[in-house]
Amino acid sequence: MLMKKISKDKILTKTPPVRSKNIFSDIKQFLLHKPERPTLVKFKTAQEREAYSLRIMQRLGLKVSNYSVLNVHKIGVEAPVKFVFEELLRWSGHSTCWPNHIAKVYKENDQLEKIQILLFGRKRYLFGIFSPLFYLNAIRIQKTPNLSDYDNARYLLYKCSGGYPIGIFTMYVRSPFFGENEIKPSQLHLGVGFDFYGKERHSKFSPMSKIWEAIHNRVTTNTLNRFKQFCEWQFEQTQMGR
Repeated sequence: MLMKKISKDKILTKTPPVRSKNIFSDIKQFLLHKPERPTLVKFKTAQEREAYSLRIMQRLGLKVSNYSVLNVHKIGVEAPVKFVFEELLRWSGHSTCWPNHIAKVYKENDQLEKIQILLFGRKRYLFGIFSPLFYLNAIRIQKTPNLSDYDNARYLLYKCSGGYPIGIFTMYVRSPFFGENEIKPSQLHLGVGFDFYGKERHSKFSPMSKIWEAIHNRVTTNTLNRFKQFCEWQFEQTQMGR
């Protein structure tokens, strides 16, 4: 869905996210800050979770029901799907929307297919502890919609390994489903499926698992809110010819 071009004599109304300067501002902006908009998709029943898992499998071709935690966040963005996805393709260690001082994004050979997330930006620690936090190996990068898709979907899908307790990771953008009261022209999802520290037998009711999930949710919600702000600012700049 393309929007009308904004007249160049109009005043810019959008602003970009404030760039984090260090580890402490990462903590403040991504963990302590209360996000403007909630993004977590909540499942009220096991049946609802199973139905959502099936929809993910139909979209990504990947079974996620085996993971003890299926964590999906969603936010609407006032910009076209193609524009939003192209911004996702620029994901790097210089992004203002990701806590890069704590979890630095390092693309091997500057490619999205293989990514390392480095604790405090360092590749090695004593005895190799906690670095990298995890590896992302692309299962599929869908840059154009499939001919059979009706929702204009594009996505990045990764298999994850390492110290960070995530099995799969995806960033997925599509057109709105008006039957679900989605208004914005782009609907961005960030989803993970994981078992705490990779152990399927680990109880999802464990206190440590719940604490970790709460931290993950706060950081993810702030990340999506910042990415929405960045995309809408960038799109306005483009429409203004700046």
